[in-house]
Amino acid sequence: MAKTMTVQKLAEGIPHRILQGSADAPITGVVYDTRAIRGGEAFVCIVGTKRDAHEFIPQAVEAGASAVVVTKEVTAPEGVTVIRVEDDRKALAAMAANWFGHPSESLTTIGITGTKGKTTTAYMIYHMLNGAGISCGLIGTVENIIGTEHIPASHSTPESYVVQEYMAKMRDAGCKAVVMEVSSQGLKMDRVFGINYDYGLFTNLGHDHIGGDEHPDFEDYKNCKKKLFSQCRKGIFNADDEHFPQMKEGCTCEVVTFGSAAGCDYEMTEQTLLNEPGRKGVAYRVRGKADLAVEVDIPGRFNMFNSLAAVALGCEMGIAKETILSVLKSVHVRGRVESVPVSDRFTVLLDYAHNGMSLQSLLTTLREYQPKRLVCMFGCGGNRAKDRRYDMGEISSKMADLTIVTSDNPRFEEPDAIIADILVGVAKGPGAYVTVPDRREAIAYALSHAEDGDCIVIAGKGHEDYQEIKGVKYPMDDRKMILEEAERLGI
Repeated sequence: MAKTMTVQKLAEGIPHRILQGSADAPITGVVYDTRAIRGGEAFVCIVGTKRDAHEFIPQAVEAGASAVVVTKEVTAPEGVTVIRVEDDRKALAAMAANWFGHPSESLTTIGITGTKGKTTTAYMIYHMLNGAGISCGLIGTVENIIGTEHIPASHSTPESYVVQEYMAKMRDAGCKAVVMEVSSQGLKMDRVFGINYDYGLFTNLGHDHIGGDEHPDFEDYKNCKKKLFSQCRKGIFNADDEHFPQMKEGCTCEVVTFGSAAGCDYEMTEQTLLNEPGRKGVAYRVRGKADLAVEVDIPGRFNMFNSLAAVALGCEMGIAKETILSVLKSVHVRGRVESVPVSDRFTVLLDYAHNGMSLQSLLTTLREYQPKRLVCMFGCGGNRAKDRRYDMGEISSKMADLTIVTSDNPRFEEPDAIIADILVGVAKGPGAYVTVPDRREAIAYALSHAEDGDCIVIAGKGHEDYQEIKGVKYPMDDRKMILEEAERLGI
């Protein structure tokens, strides 16, 4: 028998008024997209940045919706229940939680926010919990994992209904925990409204996602991030980040700190870069609430902090130190400073760095490994702010010995026009550069011109396995192309 829920039960805990219809009317589901209506659902009208779903009420009713959830005065046919709420997005989140039986209450919930490091830290924690015998699901930028099911992700934090749906599936599959990336947009749009996290993690804060349909300014961006620490029980903060005092200000959770600063709950000391043939990574010792010697076979000083966040979380959850250490020693994250083994003569790394801040951080930390040459190959996405192109071009030219400018996701722009913008930035630096518009050919160029001791970074797409051109996504996987071109070239 199909599941139903009364309007009254669906709207429980939400300030609302029933303007038309009955509180006892049965509802067969919650939808926010008319294409998902099958008959008998409550259609929540979301006022978006581009369209107002109140305009689609006639289509929703025609498709079979038996109730509409609105924030405005509307006209609906007799027999359709009209529910007026104060906030459309909070109503969707709360109704989805009611519909799925509040699945977050059955899981240990771990939310990670910050500008960089969310994905890597989330995977470290995911593997750590599963390694400790705590069945864990993941909601993230790359994918969503429920048991053995891997679902490609379209957003770092999905719409609230999808978040609740995934957590319900995790609960029903026997998961005991979920780790999720909580983006600033996810917090701003109330996609995680009503979830009381057991743990919230703060990685760092930088200038990103500002402008356009995202955040009007840095203050808004920061304040959206801060919201996580008013809806979690324990907050684990990177105390080295310059914005840490502002992030913890006014938070309602217990505060735990990690970092290299003296007095942190989890203090990182004896930092070492592991730079051996075929191996680049980091090592350090943890003092304070734990005493551990940590090694991570992922390069980059920032991965000391990503892994230390995972260490702090693991220790706070009581996970055995042997499990923490073994997982961190073996974990690899797709498209995040991912080593692609093609030769002992040089190193090839794949990374998602797709803005100035992340590229500068990546190149800075790789320069510390003192490669013979640092080679950076990247492109920029179309239909995005041009400043990103100028910044990435300038940063690469100033920090890399050779920049290879190519295509990324041109979307509805011409690749040559995007490359021309990148070259405006490249011209501001002293580094050598070439342009190879075809991405596969650019990879082949990088490999065929590699010198002993080089470090080659293929940046921008990371985990993505497609290239978007004129609204169509074509298969394209940097990792696969690197291996194929290396084989073709006999490397």
